[in-house]
Amino acid sequence: MSNTFDVVIVGGGPAGMAAALTLGRAHRSVLLLDAGQGRNAQAEAVHNFLTRDGTPPARLRELGRQELSAYASVQVREEGVTDVEADLRLRLSGGGTVRARRLLLATGLADDLPGPRGVGALWGRTAFHCPYCHGYECTGKQVAVLGADLPRVRLALQLSRYAADVALCTDGRPLDPALRGRLEANGVTVRCEAVARLEATGDRLDQIVFESGPPLARQAVFVANAPRQRSGLPARLGCAAFADGCVEVDEFGRTSVPGVYAAGDMARRATVPVPMAAVIAAAASGTVAAAVIDQDLLGEDFDLPDPFARAKG
Repeated sequence: MSNTFDVVIVGGGPAGMAAALTLGRAHRSVLLLDAGQGRNAQAEAVHNFLTRDGTPPARLRELGRQELSAYASVQVREEGVTDVEADLRLRLSGGGTVRARRLLLATGLADDLPGPRGVGALWGRTAFHCPYCHGYECTGKQVAVLGADLPRVRLALQLSRYAADVALCTDGRPLDPALRGRLEANGVTVRCEAVARLEATGDRLDQIVFESGPPLARQAVFVANAPRQRSGLPARLGCAAFADGCVEVDEFGRTSVPGVYAAGDMARRATVPVPMAAVIAAAASGTVAAAVIDQDLLGEDFDLPDPFARAKG
């Protein structure tokens, strides 16, 4: 069996599986490497995914694997990559070596969680970061937003459309008086004391405890997570990246390194200010990248011009 594949995809989440599906349907030889550790593994459900709204992440992955099994040219291995060479030769965690004609990175992001104490146990259950993923589930509930900068103020005001009661907790940081006035005029409570901890029953938030003053009963809290690259492969390959660590890609998923593509929340275009955390957006980016990779290989195989050629500056 050849150890060279048309495409090796590193990462078996929505972006990687969607790419593998597209390439399998194009009869490309594909190796999908999945080391697990999905970013949304702790979440109860995937949302905003048409026909799969409310599906647990593990179930979505299971369904994806089932669909990929119908395509004989797609191999799935539950292992990661320990090293990669400039010629796209990859050393696998199981000890083997494979070579890719094209490489698609879909390794995703990991979240470094902020304080206060207790956030980690609630993450993805009653502690969230994205209103589009979890805001609807807060309808009619008591919700808090932690932070004091403008984006947190915007989020608190946005959530006031969903929740029965919203509080902005600045955790001891100063809040612009004009912003405070705007919050309070729209029914958002402001608590400025330093936050000591979150108290919960299991993974269900009960209340926010402050260093001083009475506790605040809440059923959900939104925090400002700090995403980072899960894999060191982009840096090892020399892929251009933004200050926040996201790999820079163009609209077709191409990185700055020839033959290397990236998809999912680990990568973004320069015109997009933050990573797109939506699962359906990750899957869509994998589909786009896969189609462009197929055309890239088609041009190489038959000596044809590249229909997605980069504009010359």
